[in-house]
Amino acid sequence: MPDTVALWPAPAALWTVVLVTAAGAALWTLLSWSGRRRDTKQEQAARLPPGSFGWPLVGETLDFVSCAYSSRPEAFVDKRRLLHGSAVFRSHLFGSATVVTSDAEVSRAVLQSDARAFVPWYPRSLTELMGKSSILLINGSLQRRVHGLVGAFFKSPQLKAQVTAGMQRRLAPALAAWREMGPGAVVRIQDHAKEIVFEILVKGLIGLEAGPETQQLKQQFQEFIVGLMSLPIKLPGTRLYRSLQAKKRMARLIQSIIQEKRRRLKVLDSGGEGPPAPPRDAIDVLISGSSDELTDELISDNMIDLMIPAEDSVPVLITLAIKSLSECSLALQQLEEENMQLKRRKTDMGETLQWTDYMSLSFTQHVITETLRMGNIINGIMRKAVRDVEVKGHLIPKGWCVFVYFRSVHLDDKLYDEPYSFNPWRWKEKDTSTSSFTPFGGGQRLCPGLDLARLEASIFLHHLVTSFRWVAEEDHIVNFPTVRLKRGMPIRLTSKD
Repeated sequence: MPDTVALWPAPAALWTVVLVTAAGAALWTLLSWSGRRRDTKQEQAARLPPGSFGWPLVGETLDFVSCAYSSRPEAFVDKRRLLHGSAVFRSHLFGSATVVTSDAEVSRAVLQSDARAFVPWYPRSLTELMGKSSILLINGSLQRRVHGLVGAFFKSPQLKAQVTAGMQRRLAPALAAWREMGPGAVVRIQDHAKEIVFEILVKGLIGLEAGPETQQLKQQFQEFIVGLMSLPIKLPGTRLYRSLQAKKRMARLIQSIIQEKRRRLKVLDSGGEGPPAPPRDAIDVLISGSSDELTDELISDNMIDLMIPAEDSVPVLITLAIKSLSECSLALQQLEEENMQLKRRKTDMGETLQWTDYMSLSFTQHVITETLRMGNIINGIMRKAVRDVEVKGHLIPKGWCVFVYFRSVHLDDKLYDEPYSFNPWRWKEKDTSTSSFTPFGGGQRLCPGLDLARLEASIFLHHLVTSFRWVAEEDHIVNFPTVRLKRGMPIRLTSKD
């Protein structure tokens, strides 16, 4: 299952995507920039970063993609950083003149900027599938409103308690099934993490309990997600067309849930039965926002967008953590000791584990933080300048993209000692709020689910290490088109009971 889900097409099709996407915009950008006047006051004050546009039409995209498929995708940036003597350089990627930054301060400045300077930029197929009302694409007050409402709900103790109970309830039969398989049973962690996390997040987003409808939704979602980076052709039978049809089917289901919730809310309001119940899911939060802008279509589109971490980011975080722990026995031992102490203490007190218990596990949090730094599940983000912008002395002209490349920052040996070594202990002294650590983005578009991602990973790790010992089989990290384990991270389990 996980190997069939990708945000980019297969390699052969990808070259076609690159060429088609690049050709249309590249020539116009090159010609328009070459004709700009060089004697303006702004250009006297700010210098265009060094670099090269590469080949005509395709720019440096092919080299970027080639490096991305290697074991060290950051080689594309590192090579140019050395060549040009700057962590900020110009290039031409995916059809647009682009300023690439692996400078932590410049990256932070771009992330902190608002729509008066930069707006999100995504490939055309992705924008087609997400829709104009997606939280990834909207700007201004509407973006802040949606992000604020969803972010506050995701941070709420109520949702964290619900997610904790759901994860514990869902993990129990999975652990029992693994025990019944007997010693040495092989489990592919990535597959199980995806299945469990998707069910839990869907309930938190739209209130749908595990069952046939959830399975149908997941099937449609998998059909939808493979088209996010496909050829931008909507003819019947194409990848993009099939993904759009899958989204329509998901939207119908979610909008029927929204309409039923609105109907019940209207009945409660007209009956004057006291204050409404606290929101149980993200739809409840948005429909209570009392805004005509928060239409059924906008809400359903954003619920679909917010399912992406359940299929991709969080399960991969869990899987990468288990791979890293399997290769670092000292870290695994300390993580096991910390979690066993918590389990024994709660058992002796006759108490159930709460979300605060999981988040209080300091070394477990260090493991998750280090996994995020090394794993770089999100390699970077792209923004487009809506005006000429100067950042730390570098000019980013209007219409150009800026590629904030997290991976090179997280693996910079000037910022992290031995950056390719898994070292959770480094976070005992290092602050995760530093500008050099941005696995969830930043600014107004900071991922609203960052706390939930940590919580879900903590719960999964706790129950695994307190229930089983394991030996990992050989597997390899694939970094492109999405970060994942090639074989799904198979491990051979032995129960501790």
